[in-house]
Amino acid sequence: MRILIVSDSWHPQVNAVVRTFEALSSELAWLGHDVLVAGPEISHSLPCPGEPSIRLAVRPGRALRMLLNSFKPDTLHIATEGPLGWAARRLCIEEGRPFTTSYHTRFPEYVLARLGLPLMASRTFLKRFHAPSAAVLAATPTLKAELEAAGYERVVLWGRGVDAGQFFPRRLRLPDDPRPISLYAGRVTAEKGVEDFLRLDLPGAKWVAGDGPDLPRLEARHPDVRFWATQRPQDLARLYSAADVFVFPSRTDTYGLVLLEALACGLPVAAYPVPGPIDVVTDPKVGVLDEDLGRAARAALGLSRAACRKFALKHTWRASAERFLKIIRQSEVPTPA
Repeated sequence: MRILIVSDSWHPQVNAVVRTFEALSSELAWLGHDVLVAGPEISHSLPCPGEPSIRLAVRPGRALRMLLNSFKPDTLHIATEGPLGWAARRLCIEEGRPFTTSYHTRFPEYVLARLGLPLMASRTFLKRFHAPSAAVLAATPTLKAELEAAGYERVVLWGRGVDAGQFFPRRLRLPDDPRPISLYAGRVTAEKGVEDFLRLDLPGAKWVAGDGPDLPRLEARHPDVRFWATQRPQDLARLYSAADVFVFPSRTDTYGLVLLEALACGLPVAAYPVPGPIDVVTDPKVGVLDEDLGRAARAALGLSRAACRKFALKHTWRASAERFLKIIRQSEVPTPA
């Protein structure tokens, strides 16, 4: 099968959406499918206001149509609701081509945090985007139920995985910071709640791994925190292995891929009891969910690293890819008008 995935989030960006479709593409290729991911590089692009590392495609319709004509995909999946996603949606509707979409981020909450745009406006925008989709892929049962309650149709569950061959407990030497070490990894942006983590009164040291528009401000405000401006998988695996607890302060993630990555490296998790963490951290032996994030972090220090690794091994990208294939095959029906 020839599979085209259209995503406004793609290389050189580093985020959970990119890592998800990297892993999915690799597994689909191993299963014998021809996969192409179309990102902003297919056309002229401009930096996203507020996050220049993110490129936004400018008028990508013509380039996308040429790609469709040359690649001739059997199926098309739209991963994001940006300029590329809207262009692909429009072309599919014009040509009567069925397509599927996935809901990755709490876009309305992100826009509220960054720009103050009312939730209702962005929620209406998103619902309209996904309405013609033959299947809307949601990462967790909680998100699926939320979307259905909001009136979304044809919502199906598509879980994630972790590359246990890349994320595993490692022996290594890192700076001799006081123990215990509490780690956050991910985008350093307002909606991720990083400052919630940095304000916690925790023993030992705090580490932050990642990049984002809030990084310079937080580095200046918290000189006692060690910042690692990298999100390469091999570097993250080393940091996960060296830390004592992974603190996940986000209330807006639909999944939280970093949770599985940390667990695969044997690192217990502390998070709020909100969608995302409640769907991923389903065993009290591997994480603590509490509205008091500091209390959760302190309690998680006593959990078994071996149990964390064992739990993560149940979540594979192979199973995720096979589920994806099943969904797109079942969704090859005429696209609703």
